Amino acid sequence: MEKLVLDLWKTNMRHQHSSELLNKDIISHFVLRLVYCRTEELRKWFLSIETTLFRYRFRDEPSEIQRALMAEFDLPYKAVTTAEYESVMEKLNQVARAIGQPITTDAIYYKVPFEEVPELVAGRRVFIQKGNAYIAMNQVVSLVITQFRSHLSKALVLTNRKWTSMIREQEKDRLVPIIEALSTSYLGPDYSQSREHAEISLKDIDQIAKSSFPLCMRHLFEKLREDHHLKHGGRMQLGLFLKGVGLKLDDALAFWRAEFSRKVGAERFDKEYAYSIRHNYGKEGKRTDYTPYSCQKIISSTPGVGDHHGCPYRHFSEENLRTALTRMRVGNRALEDVIDKVRNRHYQLACTLTFEAVHGSSCDAGVNHPNQYYNDSHRILESQKSSSNPKGTTASM
Repeated sequence: MEKLVLDLWKTNMRHQHSSELLNKDIISHFVLRLVYCRTEELRKWFLSIETTLFRYRFRDEPSEIQRALMAEFDLPYKAVTTAEYESVMEKLNQVARAIGQPITTDAIYYKVPFEEVPELVAGRRVFIQKGNAYIAMNQVVSLVITQFRSHLSKALVLTNRKWTSMIREQEKDRLVPIIEALSTSYLGPDYSQSREHAEISLKDIDQIAKSSFPLCMRHLFEKLREDHHLKHGGRMQLGLFLKGVGLKLDDALAFWRAEFSRKVGAERFDKEYAYSIRHNYGKEGKRTDYTPYSCQKIISSTPGVGDHHGCPYRHFSEENLRTALTRMRVGNRALEDVIDKVRNRHYQLACTLTFEAVHGSSCDAGVNHPNQYYNDSHRILESQKSSSNPKGTTASM
């Protein structure tokens, strides 16, 4: 995660002059405040992401800059006196040894109410006495983050009040369309056609679905096999995904025809459904090359009765989600971690944890697109296949 933050910073925040960098940072933050202040779910997501970014940026600063920032923002914390430090030094050293931190005689500690550093208390990483926690300088990020979250959370609520009471009506023709579109916009790689891997064949599709499809696509695939039909939203979500992983048009037509003809007949399929498949591949109508749906678009969808599209982490009941994850062989501990993310509405983080549990490999970039999930899965499985083959042989598809 830290590498991802640093890479994003280097790529998007490069300027010769520090004033330009500062302006870009400030403007982008307040634009995103407008975008993500509008619902509780959006606020919670933005708060989580901004806090994560702040954590890494604060940690990257030297300790003297960290102390200066605390003083500049008038945070109500003072370093413990030398006398007080010496009175509890042995206890502090015991904690430091227990968590693998270096012990120094000139360490700086802050004494704060224990409820202000819940993550450190939960991890048993601080010494507590008379309701106060003693925070080492290298732990102070947890303390500052509590204040940062509180400040930003209140600011988002105030921004939403101004948005709903004044700005939305005044800017309904100019700003509102932009703001409403940004929260669901996807600015990542284009997955309209598979560029990383060879095209997939129909004979392999069932095995690939089981091993490398994210839950949202695996669920649609299984429902299609079970019911031999999907409503429009499901056909679009799964069809464009399959296009993105390398299913060619002729194979796509054969795949959908084989399923739908079992329920509606081949003739009706050719009349009512084949056109939309060719349309998605840019062969009909305006010949637009449609792109697969991103996680944001899928999460923001609203499936109705009988629909199977959308994001399972958002739209499934907890019982159904547990069943689906168990079928994917997600272990008990990982499953509970996934459910915890879902309860806190961190749906993409839940999907990322699922990926890591299924593949036994970290996913530092997170999951932002179903086709990214597939590509990363395919890469891991191919690597495992190659390493397990005897020297001099070639991995077979």
